Amino acid sequence: MLKKMLPLSIRKYLLMSKRQRMHEIRLTIWYMPFIYICLSLLMVAITLYLDLSLEVSQYTPDVLSMDSSVTRILVSTLIGGILTLSAFTLNSLLVVLTMFSGQFSPRMLLDFISDKQTQHALGIFNGSFVYVLLLFLFIGNSKKEMFVAAPVMTIGLAFLSSLTFIFFINHASTWMQVHNITYNMKQVSEVMINQTLKNDLETHRTTEHGDTMDQYKQNIIHVSSRGSGYIQLIDFQGMIQRAKSENLVIELHYKVGDYVLAGNEIVSIWGPDTKEILTNFYLDFIEMGHKETEIQDLQMGIHKLAEVAIKSLGNDDPKTASNTIDQMADLMLTIEDHLSFTPYLIDEAGTIRVILQSEPFDYYLYRGFGYIRHYAKDNHLIITDIVRALALIAESIQPSKHQNIWSFACNTIDHIEREVIYELDKTFLLQEVHKLARLTKNLEEYKKIENKFYPSANENT
Repeated sequence: MLKKMLPLSIRKYLLMSKRQRMHEIRLTIWYMPFIYICLSLLMVAITLYLDLSLEVSQYTPDVLSMDSSVTRILVSTLIGGILTLSAFTLNSLLVVLTMFSGQFSPRMLLDFISDKQTQHALGIFNGSFVYVLLLFLFIGNSKKEMFVAAPVMTIGLAFLSSLTFIFFINHASTWMQVHNITYNMKQVSEVMINQTLKNDLETHRTTEHGDTMDQYKQNIIHVSSRGSGYIQLIDFQGMIQRAKSENLVIELHYKVGDYVLAGNEIVSIWGPDTKEILTNFYLDFIEMGHKETEIQDLQMGIHKLAEVAIKSLGNDDPKTASNTIDQMADLMLTIEDHLSFTPYLIDEAGTIRVILQSEPFDYYLYRGFGYIRHYAKDNHLIITDIVRALALIAESIQPSKHQNIWSFACNTIDHIEREVIYELDKTFLLQEVHKLARLTKNLEEYKKIENKFYPSANENT
């Protein structure tokens, strides 16, 4: 009953899992200011206790003391000053968010809002304003003649607010620089890989194709989704333990980040005995919502980087696209270093319990570079940058992925109109292709590509 009385904006958090709730709260703009406002209430209580109860003015030098009238003037003046700084900060924030949404990607708004430096700056302004406002309320009619803690704390907070305002302007202008935007986005994806995917998936993954109980597939049960939405979070650990206790194998037909309609077959379950199992337990391990989240969805981070490159191509800003391609290459290397690409998850005994949708390395290559090359079209400079990035990846990655990278590069340059490409563009492109061919040991294939661009090069030899 109490939940129904709460506003929808608050009630939605009660319907989430703890992990999802903490993630969503950190993405809100009120989370950190609320903490600072609570701290300001505590500071008001301490200040009033020092001045009104302990009367610290008796034990401090006269230079720190102020009479009641001067203290009231000081506090009332700083109320307007801190509020003005807060208004300027909010205006700067709106300008930044508007520019991000239009020039780069609307999905980047949450990155700036959830940035700790942004939230701390907003928290300091709101906390300082609440502090001086409440302090003025309590000392306005006080009969106390001398104050020490109130003026000292008020001046200190005004000084802190001034420094924070300068810091926030510098932070916003620095954050808006393209190289910082793409680097921060890549960092978010790498943190998600290291803190989330490695704990949720990599500890249970196996490269060996063990017993998947195929002989019991005649007892298979197909479980349909209860509602429509994006798959936001899957409790793989709970699912594995449940499957182990009932001696079952579970196959997921969708990945985190996929959109599922109500009634779509989302899970298949089989094992020696499936007559008594409760399928609702397995649906409870899958959390769905109306939007995509980055908790377990690496694709979303890749898509955000790709969107920045695509937007920059539309705005005739090739340098931004080139910088984004470089960061994408670094992210691909992190993916290969920290993630395995097997779909099998095992329990503690080494038995396969969950089968995921396959996500090989070339799948991530396509998600990262595929969208960029599509919108690049006949932009030969960007295509050259993509091939250059692939060569950098090939130089640092395991040789087992070389053929995937080479195939992707060949497919990327296949669409180029060889009759309209400038001579120097052709030369630089072939230089990068040759480097990639040398690293992936495909020099024979490179000769065929070179002959396509220079079909009469060897006529007189």
